[in-house]
Amino acid sequence: MNFEELLAFLGRNQMLSLILAALTVAIIFNEISRLFRGFKALRPAELTVLVNRDNALVVDLRPAADFGKGHIPGSKNVQMSQFDPESKQLAPAKALPVVLVCKTGSTASDAAKRLKKAGFENVYVLDGGIGGWLQADLPLAKGRG
Repeated sequence: MNFEELLAFLGRNQMLSLILAALTVAIIFNEISRLFRGFKALRPAELTVLVNRDNALVVDLRPAADFGKGHIPGSKNVQMSQFDPESKQLAPAKALPVVLVCKTGSTASDAAKRLKKAGFENVYVLDGGIGGWLQADLPLAKGRG
């Protein structure tokens, strides 16, 4: 295939060409924004290593009822509506790794941005949230913690 054939294909399939270009730009933008967001996503196995090796603080942002049904052992429950990076629970952990957990990972990303803005050094989000933890077949603790 040469360049002239490629241009002819693109000319015959303009809509597909535009969709391909848009998807390419979206993927590149997503990857670049991931590099500059200031926090990292962790897989469940990496979370266990971080907790065991570096004494990471795990903060579960789900509602108290969901937390009581099952949570990562050793995690602390803080509802997103009460989430404050300067709170008594979080402020002393500025130098420690802090891992945020929610149901799917999207709420935790918003909280991670707030922690980075408040000066926290090592901020992580559990990739896939508590669902990712369950998919990795890791145990949950029941009750209020």
